[in-house]
Amino acid sequence: MAESEKVILTNMCMVYDGNRVLVQDRLNKNWKGLTFPGGHIEKHESFTDAVIREVKEETGLTISSPQLCGIKQWPDSKSVRYIVLFYKTDKFEGELKSSAEGEVFWMDLEDFKKVELARDMLDMLDVFLNDDKSEFYYYHNKIDGEWKYEIK
Repeated sequence: MAESEKVILTNMCMVYDGNRVLVQDRLNKNWKGLTFPGGHIEKHESFTDAVIREVKEETGLTISSPQLCGIKQWPDSKSVRYIVLFYKTDKFEGELKSSAEGEVFWMDLEDFKKVELARDMLDMLDVFLNDDKSEFYYYHNKIDGEWKYEIK
């Protein structure tokens, strides 16, 4: 019988308006650079409610109809798996304002390759944008001991 594992659940949301996307310049020294807003799912909170709450807290915008478009996951330790649910939406209202997480602003998608993104953000964008991709999976390579990832 397979051993069960604990899971840490988080989310990330690509809010878009045509070819523009809302980005956050994260201040967290462990994962800094441009990324999409998101955060932890609280106990007893629905996944959809969590992503709506996180986007509101970090951007001032109230999103609606977020669509699940993929996941990112990795083993955080031998008994914990970290899962990030990827959402996207073009339905939002409110006034844009930054938070303690970092400055938020609109950016053209074509400019993603020209700026400092958070680690692996450009590859994660592939999952957000392509319907034939659904998973960004980190794993610890047993041969060389390095962390690797696959997009599936």
